[in-house]
Amino acid sequence: MPHHLISVIGNSPGVGKSTLCRTLATWFEESGTTVEHFAEPDILTHPAFRPVAEEFATANHTVRPETLVAATRTYVTDARAAGTDVLVTDALVPFLPSLIAWGHDEPALARVLQDLAAAVHPTQVTIVYVQDDPANALRRAIDREGPAWADWYLTKLANSPGTSTVHDLDSAAAHLRHETALTHRLLATTPWHVIPVHTTTRTAPETATHTRTQLAQHLDLNG
Repeated sequence: MPHHLISVIGNSPGVGKSTLCRTLATWFEESGTTVEHFAEPDILTHPAFRPVAEEFATANHTVRPETLVAATRTYVTDARAAGTDVLVTDALVPFLPSLIAWGHDEPALARVLQDLAAAVHPTQVTIVYVQDDPANALRRAIDREGPAWADWYLTKLANSPGTSTVHDLDSAAAHLRHETALTHRLLATTPWHVIPVHTTTRTAPETATHTRTQLAQHLDLNG
């Protein structure tokens, strides 16, 4: 198999992307593939992303797109050199929720995706885009994390320039629906393969089975 990056992203908290990401990493490991599972918090601790963590630690908690692109290039290049077959990443490429929150408009986001596509070449990229209606997903996230998480999440969005219109759960869900449509438009401009995974009527095991089937067909895997 050519070197491959499988980025599991979600259109809202609570859609189950982290659970799916862990399941896919285990699936590849059990097939004998050399795989690295990049969990969402790893962006602040992985050596390749040290410049990202350092910029994020500044007062405004933002990161320049060129820093994200350079760190991603280092991460993928190092993994290829190390002989890793598959990178399974949680909410990594293409960084859209953060970039949108930091106030970048659609043309700027499109340029970032072009730069990312060039940075990771020749690694093949598949985006697994996990989706549900944000209102439903946010309720699940609150049930899982508790009311304090909801306050933190809404405050984070309200205090960011690109999401400053958010003031309650309804406006958060409206923003996430807008972000979902924007993400689909932007991903369509890339050379990457996108697998949309809708979780509204699927359990976590059903979601994993469906995604594995889609990936196996796309990657021409047996079993």
